[in-house]
Amino acid sequence: MTIRHIRIFEAVCACGCNTTKAAESLHMTQPAVSLAISELETYYGIRLFDRIARRLYLSDAGIRFREYAKTILLTFDDMERTVRDWDARGMLRVGASISIGSMLMPGYVKEFRDSHPDTTVKVKIHRSDKLEQAIFENNIDFALIEGMVHDSNLFCEDYMEDRLAVIVAPDRQKNGSVLSAEDFLAMPFLLREHGSGTREIFEATLGAKSLPLPEPMWESLSTAALMNAAEAGIGAAVVPWRMAAERIRAGTVSEIFAEGLSFTRKYKIVYHRDKKLTAAALDFLAICRKNTENGESY
Repeated sequence: MTIRHIRIFEAVCACGCNTTKAAESLHMTQPAVSLAISELETYYGIRLFDRIARRLYLSDAGIRFREYAKTILLTFDDMERTVRDWDARGMLRVGASISIGSMLMPGYVKEFRDSHPDTTVKVKIHRSDKLEQAIFENNIDFALIEGMVHDSNLFCEDYMEDRLAVIVAPDRQKNGSVLSAEDFLAMPFLLREHGSGTREIFEATLGAKSLPLPEPMWESLSTAALMNAAEAGIGAAVVPWRMAAERIRAGTVSEIFAEGLSFTRKYKIVYHRDKKLTAAALDFLAICRKNTENGESY
């Protein structure tokens, strides 16, 4: 018994128990319709129609069966519409590291919603390592992160260039000052917590030059807290350049540099290699890739 059998049965009922009219409405032959009804009756071991004087009449079993048939067809048709249009009407689960989530994600989501108004975008903002875990647990479809990817089962694509800025109070150093590596590392540092992409890139850059990792004076989950502390003269905050750019331009902090060190990085699109992204997800990622010119997206 298939959904096709149920559709044929309902068509016969809707056409006044006339198999010829039902066949015309279904673009089938009359014998094919009669065969489908016979197969249904054989499968369930009941008579769906009483045959009196070459005419069909719904039996008591047929009346009850039609109640189920209507419910089944309504549910099936609703499923067909919903599943076939799921990309346009479903939910997109996006992860973002803290910097990307605060600076870029609002713009991405706004542009996506303008073109996909029926798709709900659920955003999870967390550290890069936590987002990797969420991908493996299938709690998000993909993530935009600024740190390194640690598992070969994850697909990773660089999509935007970025750099870290080291900022201090203006009375500590002039904007644009270049320090020796020794003087640079002697500064009191204000760093993000372990596991953040910013901290990971900073320490990886020092490690690549065989330089010692400084013990931070401040360690915080909040980039804003680090920038406020740097502005107050407490130390040197290592933060994403995009988040510090406005303060640097306004002169409330100075950006400093170290000889031979460049804290550049790439923002990354990450998802599990076994994950088949929906059309909506691909459209969202196209928006992310598009808005990268001059490193000043949104």
